[in-house]
Amino acid sequence: MKHFTAAVLNILFGAASIAPAMAQTSPSMASTPPAPLTRADVKADLVAWRAAGFKPPINFEHYPANAQQASRIVAGQRTQALGQH
Repeated sequence: MKHFTAAVLNILFGAASIAPAMAQTSPSMASTPPAPLTRADVKADLVAWRAAGFKPPINFEHYPANAQQASRIVAGQRTQALGQH
């Protein structure tokens, strides 16, 4: 009986310590989700990425690196544009 009681207490203690951690939400989950992108938004992103050097049909062998580089360039341009306004 002692083992059963100890096991039940361990389970309860474990559940009590995990519950608060699971109840916490991240700030991004508490805010409203962003609006879905429109077709025009996606096309504008593709134009910006291509202008930054991303060429999807041509550079498959360099795919991750050139996509990440284009992403950094586009993000930097957008940050500068927001900073100037």
